[in-house]
Amino acid sequence: MKKVLETRKDIAFRIIIMPLVQIHPKAYDKSKTILCAKTDEASLKLLEDVFAKKDIGAPDCDRKSVDNNISLASKLGISGTPAIIFGDGSMAKGAISAEEIISRVDKL
Repeated sequence: MKKVLETRKDIAFRIIIMPLVQIHPKAYDKSKTILCAKTDEASLKLLEDVFAKKDIGAPDCDRKSVDNNISLASKLGISGTPAIIFGDGSMAKGAISAEEIISRVDKL
């Protein structure tokens, strides 16, 4: 995503937190902590901290959106991350290159 955003200001991503609790048992609470942040910038910082293996603490609110995201992913057949859903409804399951993302967006 970062590589795409560095080169294309006309492409935006919406990150939807969907913890894979079967693989990462602590992901559920981490997801809630991220979504409890007061601003989008603070949430993004916490997400970056998780990827950097930093402790982000326990959630200080209850976000039903984590459960809603898990339910939606199940309904859409998403069982792993990352998953990218494009504007035409097509989906890329798993990591794809920045070039592939840009190519698929340009075809829309």
